[in-house]
Amino acid sequence: MWKTRFKLTFGLGVMVLAAQSLQAQTSQYCAPRDSVVERLAEKYGESRQSIGLGTQGSMVETFASSDTGSWTITVTSPNGVTCLIASGQSFEKLAEAQPVSEKDA
Repeated sequence: MWKTRFKLTFGLGVMVLAAQSLQAQTSQYCAPRDSVVERLAEKYGESRQSIGLGTQGSMVETFASSDTGSWTITVTSPNGVTCLIASGQSFEKLAEAQPVSEKDA
C-alpha cells in the first residue's frame, strides 16, 4: 500500500514540476504538438493515457504503449508547442480507489 501511494504521489509531483518547467525547456525537445504525437505513435506505439491542465494554461499529457511499456510525459503550451519532459519504461495503468478519509464529526 505504501509503495502504491508513493508512486501516485511521485507521479503527481512529476506532473506539477513538468508543467512548471515548460519555459526552461530547450527547443531540441520541443516541436508542434501534431508532430510530437505522430512521432510517439509511429516510433514508440504510444497513445495518450492521461491529460491534465498545468500552470499558465499548459496541458500535461502522458503517452504510453501497452505493448512495450514505454511512456512519455509532455507539456503543451497555449501556442501549440509541445515539449518532452520525461520518458521511461514499465508503464502500468492503475485503477485504484481513492483512500477514504475519516473525518471527525
